[in-house]
Amino acid sequence: MTTFTVVTTIQAPTASVRRLSARLAGHAIPLLVVGDRKGPARFELPGAELLGLDEQAALGLELAPLLPLGHYARKNLGYLVAIERGASCIYETDDDNAPLEAWAPREEWVRGARPVGGPRWVNAYAAFTVERIWPRGFPLDRLAEPLPPTGAPIDLVAPVQQGLADGAPDVDAVWRLTAERDVRFTPGAPLALQPGSFCPFNSQTTWWWPEAFPLLYLPSHCSFRMTDIWRSLVAQRCLWALGRRLVFHGPEVVQDRNAHDLMDDFREEVPGYLGNDAMARRLATLSLASGAEALPDSMSRCYEALIEGGWVGAGERPLLAAWLRDVAARSARGA
Repeated sequence: MTTFTVVTTIQAPTASVRRLSARLAGHAIPLLVVGDRKGPARFELPGAELLGLDEQAALGLELAPLLPLGHYARKNLGYLVAIERGASCIYETDDDNAPLEAWAPREEWVRGARPVGGPRWVNAYAAFTVERIWPRGFPLDRLAEPLPPTGAPIDLVAPVQQGLADGAPDVDAVWRLTAERDVRFTPGAPLALQPGSFCPFNSQTTWWWPEAFPLLYLPSHCSFRMTDIWRSLVAQRCLWALGRRLVFHGPEVVQDRNAHDLMDDFREEVPGYLGNDAMARRLATLSLASGAEALPDSMSRCYEALIEGGWVGAGERPLLAAWLRDVAARSARGA
């Protein structure tokens, strides 16, 4: 299996990335670092390759010149490079996450997962802690709903898997402004969400396999703090059409969070606080064809719904179209 790790950064190697690099070296996993206009000019770590703006422009990708500068969505280019180089798994994380002892390359085949579903929203964090905590993007008016009972353990193929982060996990600004504290999740059996139930997942420590590679797409014409969250809602809806489920794992990294202005985060998250439940309802009503060959059309239908709902700007259409063409072309080259 050829796994690639993708991060984006504007910093020289952080302590967290150095720890990640050391762990990746033990598994011969290359690290693709997507840069931006703020640098760095070099990224001197064993096994790491910096894709600066000049390198990005030379990739021959349709998407590259369309992506905004100074935006997290430039990470899309790292995904495309990994796909072209024959990735059989893409692991994505951020430059403030370091692997725990439990971290290890995952397999698409998940054993002994706890199935859960029923309500439209399931707080997966509640399966790994008794603390009152929720993932960024979870509707605030759904927090009082308890975790539904889980079923008998199952084995399944899961082409998207999200791990949890100890320390300063990826939660919203409301939690940080009112309850900020160090968090330690409890290891436990994986949690598999049944079709029909959503839980936001982020880009902090997430594993993707080829069947789901098109779903990696991060939108640009939306709130910065919602790009990976809204991607996650689209991905879950499309996974249902593929007959697959999203899986959450217990803690595998610890986050030493980069400095944030929490009120700026809050302002960027307002569209999610106000719109995520309506967005999920809209996505759930879409009629999507089954099968991997229908995935590009399913994604287009999902993003069209987000544009029509006013969550994502109309400028997203050409970027998504370019992404889908790039994925098709790079997948053929990497096969």
